[in-house]
Amino acid sequence: MMSSSKFSDEFKRDAVAQITERGYPVREVSQRLGVSPYVSGV
Repeated sequence: MMSSSKFSDEFKRDAVAQITERGYPVREVSQRLGVSPYVSGV
């Protein structure tokens, strides 16, 4: 069963880019965006 995501694909791509392309720490990005630094439901 798949749950619907409350975040848009654009939001997710930007969050990942901040970490992978810009080199920001996961903790910093997650705090700035107001989300958990942990992946769930994968």
